[in-house]
Amino acid sequence: MTEIERIVDVFKALSDKTRLRIIWLFIKSKKWLCVCEIVDSLAENQYNVSRHLKILKNSGLVECKEIGRWAYYYLKKPEEKFHNIIQKAISEIPKEVFFKDDLRLEKRLSMRKNGWCVIGMNSKEWEKIMKKLKSKFNK
Repeated sequence: MTEIERIVDVFKALSDKTRLRIIWLFIKSKKWLCVCEIVDSLAENQYNVSRHLKILKNSGLVECKEIGRWAYYYLKKPEEKFHNIIQKAISEIPKEVFFKDDLRLEKRLSMRKNGWCVIGMNSKEWEKIMKKLKSKFNK
């Protein structure tokens, strides 16, 4: 793959709203995120999130590591100025644009034990949190 093709792949990966939201979650959290945490933070289904994560991984923006039954993704450290500028630009998007994602991410990460995800998708604990958040969103 040529350098220009690699750069085009990055821009293609970021041209989708959901993928941009995912990258913003990584930048905001500065953590490895389990797929279920991303799913819950974005209020999207697992299939779509996994598909978007695959595209981001193929573009070289994220990496994946499996730990037990959990798949964790993380934002690759910029190895070159181009990736650093891309990440900086995304980090400058106003927090208000991602307000709901940010609030759900904060709540989802609070469910971790010893810094790691222990509760999967569609848990009763998450449903309780979402009921409280929905009333807050609708105000």
